[in-house]
Amino acid sequence: MKLDNQVAIVTGAASGIGRAIAEKFAAHGAVAVIADLNLDAANATAAEIKAAGGKAMGVAMDVTDEAAVNAGVAAVMAAYGRVDILVSNAGIQIVHPLEEFTYAEWKKLMAIHVDGAFLTTRACLPHMYKAGRGSVIFMGSVHSKEASVLKAPYVTAKHGLIGLAKVIAKEGAAHGVRANVICPGFVRTPLVEKQIPEQAQALGISEQDVIKKVMLKETVDGEFTTVDDVAEVALLFAGFPTNALTGQSLVVSHGWFMQ
Repeated sequence: MKLDNQVAIVTGAASGIGRAIAEKFAAHGAVAVIADLNLDAANATAAEIKAAGGKAMGVAMDVTDEAAVNAGVAAVMAAYGRVDILVSNAGIQIVHPLEEFTYAEWKKLMAIHVDGAFLTTRACLPHMYKAGRGSVIFMGSVHSKEASVLKAPYVTAKHGLIGLAKVIAKEGAAHGVRANVICPGFVRTPLVEKQIPEQAQALGISEQDVIKKVMLKETVDGEFTTVDDVAEVALLFAGFPTNALTGQSLVVSHGWFMQ
């Protein structure tokens, strides 16, 4: 699908899934805006995309900070005069049994996933509405559809993103704006690597058993979802030409969860 000259803001895009999506978009003609808490890393990723022949820009963005989000989007508008695609991807994971979660941990995770999706969407929508087009994509999870132990705030947040996307799809339709959620299985990013020893300790099993008997147990092939798997779905949603898929969520999990 072609995204020629469209401007795509991808949060948490200096590494991992966000970076893969930004690279995929740039390869299909978009300007990839690398919005990340770490500006140096964002600029480095943008430089690599440009060195490969793509168009990119680094922007500092703490998605939990209203002023920082608004300033980041304003910088993009000043540079390009448009925002066509938003991928709200920034996220963290904290693993505990529910009774061991601190309120501060709960609020931190919810703020990054849910408040971040709200703030970035709210900042982008007026520009999309004015242009009469746009695509909002949230990074959900298989945990947008089902639950796992040790992940109460994460599961709650990821379920919430589906509800938010449905509202955006309803409200945005009159303005040419679509909304979708990508729901990956386990992708072997630093966020997932960190979980392996944490879950091994919490569950009293080996790290290898966490991988085989927890993370990949329900897949059809025992394989992790890849960043490119997810990026391909982001490209599908961003470039889809009609409202036929708006409001929908798509699981990308090697068969772990089937709808």
